[in-house]
Amino acid sequence: MNFKNSLSILLIFSSYFVFSQEKLTKIEAVKSALDNNYGIKIADNNLKIAKNNKGLLNTNYLPTLTGNAGATFNSDNTDAVFSNGTNTSLNSAKSSRYNSSVSLNYTLFDGLSRHYNYKQLVEKYNLTELQARETIELTILQLFTVYYNVAQLTENVSLLKQNLKISKDRLKRVQYQFEFGQNTKLSVLNAEVDVNNDSINFLNTNQLLLNAKHDLYVVMGKNESPEFSVETQVSFLNMENKDDLFAQLKSKNVNLLQNNRAIKISDFQLKANQSGYLPTIGLTSTYGWTKSNNNSASFLQKSTNLGLSNGFNLKWDLFNGGKTNTLVKNAKINYETQQYLKQQAELKIFNEFYKAWDDYHTKLFVFQTQEKNVQTNSLNFKRTEEQYQLGQVNSIEFRQAQLNLLNAQSNLNKTKYDAKNAELILLQLTGNLLNTPF
Repeated sequence: MNFKNSLSILLIFSSYFVFSQEKLTKIEAVKSALDNNYGIKIADNNLKIAKNNKGLLNTNYLPTLTGNAGATFNSDNTDAVFSNGTNTSLNSAKSSRYNSSVSLNYTLFDGLSRHYNYKQLVEKYNLTELQARETIELTILQLFTVYYNVAQLTENVSLLKQNLKISKDRLKRVQYQFEFGQNTKLSVLNAEVDVNNDSINFLNTNQLLLNAKHDLYVVMGKNESPEFSVETQVSFLNMENKDDLFAQLKSKNVNLLQNNRAIKISDFQLKANQSGYLPTIGLTSTYGWTKSNNNSASFLQKSTNLGLSNGFNLKWDLFNGGKTNTLVKNAKINYETQQYLKQQAELKIFNEFYKAWDDYHTKLFVFQTQEKNVQTNSLNFKRTEEQYQLGQVNSIEFRQAQLNLLNAQSNLNKTKYDAKNAELILLQLTGNLLNTPF
């Protein structure tokens, strides 16, 4: 089997998979990523942990209940002198003691430490929620980057298939012309070279398409053979009001929101550390039972106690070596650092917004220009093809018009998806990515 036949079989096989597969819509791809992407699953587990941490059971607002039990056995050699003057000596005298109790402890006041610690836990949950949202946003952004890469390659494969058909038709034409003495062998060889090159380009692009589909399945959390096609229709949103978008950026950008949460957490940490200057007040209550079996040297042979005792305690660290003072100073510095981090993030994200805005509108303009360029090249190719069939232009001029049209169509595909990806980046920066219909 020669090289041409092998290529023909591969082209037929590849065309079957390109044009006969089930379509994977953008909605289905997003749903699969949300359900199966491992990064999103990990973020979800982190959110569950943060939710557990902010629960009532982790706040120190509830009392503690402790059960205790014990037993002691003694064997003593004892010399005892009683108050009446008698004495006795005991060898290996046996005695035992048993006890059990239940103690309840409750902190009435701890300088508001647990109050601010609880507020920290709530804010940490909110921060983790924002981190999970950021993970989802970045995953969706990655998903669409790969999805549109698949779409672009799909359209390129379709263009290359059509281009290969044109080259094959030209080869047949010059072969007929050569057989009837109307053309040279060189024209036939040139046409064969063009067919072979176009076939190779088709196969290479088809392989890139298959690789891109594998990449898309990785983002979607799937581990199976990627036999699907994708949607190639793209629509653009009306995003012409720069000031409105910038206002949304300041109020909805996920990174800026995280900085605000981090500032609140550091503020509550400062207040929790300052509570170390205040006393701690608590209540205790114990219900206990004890039983003693004494040796004969004791006044009581046996005793049993059962009762309830209540108490009140106050602890005030008047000076703990300066530890509280150090914690407060460091918390103030950390609060200031969080303010700087917010300002740094604002500077970075505002700059990203301005660049993303310009990049999006530039790419959108280039895409619209490429649409006109394709129309011009399509008209040029159509006229060149008519002239070629009439023998008014040579094969070199026809081939150039063919390649010009292919390049224009390929550039149109690229600029279309470049503009759409730039739009998605702008949506993510302004906090609107997850609220936009896919």
